[in-house]
Amino acid sequence: MSLARDERKALVDLMTELGPDAPTLCGTWSAKDLAAHLAIRERRPDTAPGIVLPALAKWTEKVQEDYAHKAWSELLDLVRTPPFWISPVDNLINTAEYFVHHEDVRRAQAGWEPRPYDARREATLWKLLPLTARMTYKSSPVGVTLVRPDGEHIVAKQGANGVVITGEVPELVMLAFGRDEARVEYSGDADAVQRVRSLNRSV
Repeated sequence: MSLARDERKALVDLMTELGPDAPTLCGTWSAKDLAAHLAIRERRPDTAPGIVLPALAKWTEKVQEDYAHKAWSELLDLVRTPPFWISPVDNLINTAEYFVHHEDVRRAQAGWEPRPYDARREATLWKLLPLTARMTYKSSPVGVTLVRPDGEHIVAKQGANGVVITGEVPELVMLAFGRDEARVEYSGDADAVQRVRSLNRSV
């Protein structure tokens, strides 16, 4: 199985275990809201523009709310079994999506811990990280470099007063996708570090 399919299955299994009202890291969304988002993302392309364009957001919100009113088991089935057209592009569009949202549910639970090291998962995520990191740190007023424990690094933003963020690959990915629940270490000038910490890193 691909990482995208692994993460999809693990997420659905976790949401099944925790139930529709479980919290997530996605603002005020419950697990049911997140499942509705994932379902319409693949099944209602007419809602896609509203994810990035505020003027069209109300339509996306309405459709998502309608899906959230479906029976929990039905909604989970929609997430578990993607439409046929997903298969050729699953790795491209869903690897980061499902990894991050799986962690959004995991890390919203008390006492969460990072998952054990998985070489395939980390290699796949490392390949995806540069593009996301350069997007989410583009507004940084200082340089930002992401470093994994073996010293390999990504320059997310060129600039003076550079801040170095060190962590395991999944932690760097979660941070780049705007989540603060990540086990990382910052180094650099204190003011520069604070500026980077306070960035809006939403994707």
